[in-house]
Amino acid sequence: MTVALCATAIVVLALLWEVSLPWLDRKLEIRRANRARRADGVGVPGYDPGRERRAEQRARELLKSCVNEEEWAMYRDLGFIRVWGGESDGTGEDVVARDLRGVPYAYLVYPHRPIVAYLPQTGRLLNEYCVEFPDESRPYGSARLPDSDDVLAKWMALKGDERRLITEANMHLPGRQIDPKMLQRDIWRLGRWERERLERERRPPAQTPGAAGPADPTA
Repeated sequence: MTVALCATAIVVLALLWEVSLPWLDRKLEIRRANRARRADGVGVPGYDPGRERRAEQRARELLKSCVNEEEWAMYRDLGFIRVWGGESDGTGEDVVARDLRGVPYAYLVYPHRPIVAYLPQTGRLLNEYCVEFPDESRPYGSARLPDSDDVLAKWMALKGDERRLITEANMHLPGRQIDPKMLQRDIWRLGRWERERLERERRPPAQTPGAAGPADPTA
């Protein structure tokens, strides 16, 4: 009886194997095909070269809506923003340069570069502060925000809690990641840009053709 049952079980298993073998083969073929498509990039959402450009355009619009008119014009024309420092620990000592009591200082904020502290009066470079704001958006999150979003994140951090940002950032002497000559050139460019902007604001508006001029006092 036992032998008969064993024989029957073997026959049933053999039949099941024969029936399931084609199904297993199909599954294996599908898996191999999917693996090949992933390796070739087929069937996987491809890289959209326009996505980063659209993201940067949206980031620029957001930055423009948050910063003031001068800061936006500065970023648009020069590629960076100057943010004035001013946090104090209550003793009158500056956060950035504790040996410079009462001396105004500022930051140069670049996209995806360290924040640079400097003295606008002399152009002296103080420190570099390395901070990162990763892009955690889905499904395309990456280590880099769009350029203008990175600038906005640094601007907001400096405006909202300068002390915390400077304390938590990795501080280095000038020249660690950014060429000091480039920084000095940008400081010079910023000074020229401000002078030209001031001259344009002081310049009287041009009269339109046909507009009446001032009355002749001898008439």
